[in-house]
Amino acid sequence: MQYVLCALSCGCKPYRTELMSRELVELIPKVLQAQNIDTLDLTGGAPEMHEDFKYLVTAARALGVKVIDRCNLTILMEEGYEDMAQFLADNQVEVVASLPCYSLENVDKQRGKGAFDDSILGLQKLNSLGYGKPDSDLTLNLVFNPQGATLPPNQQQLEADYKRELKAHFDIEFNHLFALTNMPIQRFGAVLLAKDQFHPYMDLLKANYMAANLAEVMCRSTISVNWLGELFDCDFNQQLEIPVPNKLRRHLSDLLTQNPSGDDIAIADHCYGCTAGQGSSCGGALEEEAVEPALADTP
Repeated sequence: MQYVLCALSCGCKPYRTELMSRELVELIPKVLQAQNIDTLDLTGGAPEMHEDFKYLVTAARALGVKVIDRCNLTILMEEGYEDMAQFLADNQVEVVASLPCYSLENVDKQRGKGAFDDSILGLQKLNSLGYGKPDSDLTLNLVFNPQGATLPPNQQQLEADYKRELKAHFDIEFNHLFALTNMPIQRFGAVLLAKDQFHPYMDLLKANYMAANLAEVMCRSTISVNWLGELFDCDFNQQLEIPVPNKLRRHLSDLLTQNPSGDDIAIADHCYGCTAGQGSSCGGALEEEAVEPALADTP
């Protein structure tokens, strides 16, 4: 089985202190080689804020590994990171950027005042370097999450809307839109509980469970690594501190000599979020065809 290594998942934010050590960062290229992993997916916070970000990107690219940067776009406009977009382009890093909506009001409501304008400037900067252009090999994908306790709309239709609106109003182009389901954990889970929507939302996810999505869920092909080098089956399990079941392979260093293929996967109720409706993964919907969501009964 071919794995994606998802790393640098740390507190790369001004108010967080977690930071993957240089020793662990240097271990990542060795694991990429040992397990013949062809994709390295860098997450954060803002992964670009890690002092070894550029080192890791160049080391992985030297091995011929595809690198994905989960970029929040606004970092590209921050002082000290003015050259980051050019660095990403020079190393042919695929950029996956979250943009909750193509309107200022909705984005600022979710991300804070000014987030939309900075995101647009970041996208325009990437476009100027060739990202998202039809004749370019620099890939720019966007990510959408619903703002409330609903399943995302059809990914293909929403992508068409995004492309039309961003092109018309800001002359922005991109490759694909990934529609992700909100997971009932952490901050979003707390909001659901505060609004008495947690159980209705779980009922919605369960009512729309699609067994066919199990073949493509990300935990089958992804290894998530936290800032301490601990291994998880997915980013959501990492947030919930649910380790991989195999106690013999729970640290990045274990992958230097041990192949995790065939290991059990830790599951819980939040896994319904990846299997409901059109499905959801780091690469967006799992099903191309539109799926009409069933409605959960509200108690």
